[in-house]
Amino acid sequence: MTDQHRPFEPVTDYAWEEIPADTPPAILAALGGREANRVAPGREAVRVVRAGAAVPWPAAGELVLEDGSRRPVGDLLPADLPLGYHDFYPTAGDWKTRVIVTPWSCVQPGDAVASPRRQPGEPGGSRLRLAGRTWGWAVQLHSTRSRESWGIGDLADLKRLAQWSSGLGAGMLLINPLGAPAPVVPQVASPYYSMTRRFRNPLYLRIEDVPGAERLGPQLAQLAAEARKLNALQRLDRDRVFALKQQALRAIWDIGTADERFTVFRREEGPPLERYATFCVLAETFGPDWRTWPAEYRRPEQAAVSRFAVEHAGTVGYHAWLQWLLDLQLTAAAQSIAILQDLPIGIDPGGFDAWEWQDLLAQDMTVGAPPDAFNADGQNWSLPPLNPARLRAVAYEPFIQTIRAALRRAGGLRIDHVMGLFRLWWIPRGEHPRQGWYVRYPADDLLGIVALESHRAGAFIVGEDLGTVEPGVRERLALRRILSCRLLWFEPRPPREYPELAMASVTTHDLPTIAGLWSGADEAAQRAIGLTVGDEMVHLREHFRTLLEVPADAAVGDVIERAYRLLAESPSRIVTATLEDAQAMVQRPNMPGTIDQWPNWSLILPQDIETMFAAELPQRIARVLKRDGQG
Repeated sequence: MTDQHRPFEPVTDYAWEEIPADTPPAILAALGGREANRVAPGREAVRVVRAGAAVPWPAAGELVLEDGSRRPVGDLLPADLPLGYHDFYPTAGDWKTRVIVTPWSCVQPGDAVASPRRQPGEPGGSRLRLAGRTWGWAVQLHSTRSRESWGIGDLADLKRLAQWSSGLGAGMLLINPLGAPAPVVPQVASPYYSMTRRFRNPLYLRIEDVPGAERLGPQLAQLAAEARKLNALQRLDRDRVFALKQQALRAIWDIGTADERFTVFRREEGPPLERYATFCVLAETFGPDWRTWPAEYRRPEQAAVSRFAVEHAGTVGYHAWLQWLLDLQLTAAAQSIAILQDLPIGIDPGGFDAWEWQDLLAQDMTVGAPPDAFNADGQNWSLPPLNPARLRAVAYEPFIQTIRAALRRAGGLRIDHVMGLFRLWWIPRGEHPRQGWYVRYPADDLLGIVALESHRAGAFIVGEDLGTVEPGVRERLALRRILSCRLLWFEPRPPREYPELAMASVTTHDLPTIAGLWSGADEAAQRAIGLTVGDEMVHLREHFRTLLEVPADAAVGDVIERAYRLLAESPSRIVTATLEDAQAMVQRPNMPGTIDQWPNWSLILPQDIETMFAAELPQRIARVLKRDGQG
């Protein structure tokens, strides 16, 4: 390829810029100062070690293993410790160290999985294994409706999509994040800006599949008929869907839903679920942002919060019940194919996770990205970062809970902006993204935890490593057997030269669809809403045309098939196609840099899934992506 295509590689060469003099002191203050980051030697809150390593140890004592058994410790940590989370207590002293023993690498697609016996704290992920190289669809579930949907794609639609895809030879589905927004209107549209990454969005429930729904009788039929009118809209009306589904769900709850399975689920999920459900009721009462609540409710450990939970026990139970229903329906959807879940880089600063972990967040900072070829001003995602020193002080518990929840019922996990495990671009709140600074994170520890949870869930890991990638990151990910991402849009090399440890795709939800780029509709849409379209779009189209070697007047369907035929030459372990491309859709799901100018995360696929199942183009894509020995 010529030099003009170099901008489409991940950025590893840097243009140095002067950082404002007041940025480093502001970030150091947000970190708690230099003293807050010093730990007394030998008294770390946590040590992450690899299995089989004999690690020098600073004090004699006893190790209490995760299963309750005990092991003496001298000047070396035993090398034969089992994988898991253990606690060291010194013979002399009143401190303890959490010892996390991790595998050397993550589970791979096609790896044999040991007995599915449930381990302590295991999320109970999907045990479906992928046979070597495989392919699948990238799905924006909210946009993927059936004729039975209530205005939004749901988990029953996902189940049907999984069965259809499996029949085509696919081995996995990549879905958008399912994290819950606050249970109020307006409903937040972006799945990457949820109030929690640990609990799921009730909008994705199929009401008719809820135990006890049939007892509503005519009321259910009336609500369903009203909701299905929303299927005529090409833009998702989340607020109306929310109102109708909540009406039905509360009616089912009020009738009575005694089910021992729910009792067991609630007991096993324990305090985090109870705090989440309590937060939901507080949000319904005082608004979605905990920072605006009465002072006595702004911290989860306050006595007023406990009293509130008791006084509203019925409604707290209702929100816990919704999470059980979501777990039931996601489990059913994951029976026929591996579901690859998506983990966003951060959380809503006014949401549940930020409320529970507020002392661990740098509240005066937001995260984003420095300027690059596609975003000349940089990006500010308005998400508060976790303070790495405070995260270590609590033995990485928030990170562990987040990864474990994301892997529940999953065959794999895509970590958005995986470079954030190494460093994050911190921006003082209210400042321009150019005024940011990189803050380092304990990458080896975090990667080890990811590997441990990967083994417990029997799930593979994909790291979204697009954008500014510092040297060495991809090599360290490969050592951990974390799949990289390769995009036909960006790569200067043909797909046959992609690495094996990768997930190969043509595009993403933030970039043009094939039809949008080829027809020029995406560029026209950007200009229509006032965005500046730079030379990179021209280069991107030229790059694409050169790769495909098709005439300029080729039909869109033929161009789409040709693109995926080319992608199928990749040796990468996973290849994905988007449902937008399967329907030759010209609009992309999300337009970065916009708020109200574009219907981000609210566009509906032109065809319902019944029509798509019978259409020709998805079959053509499936045929070129399916290869012998896969699926």
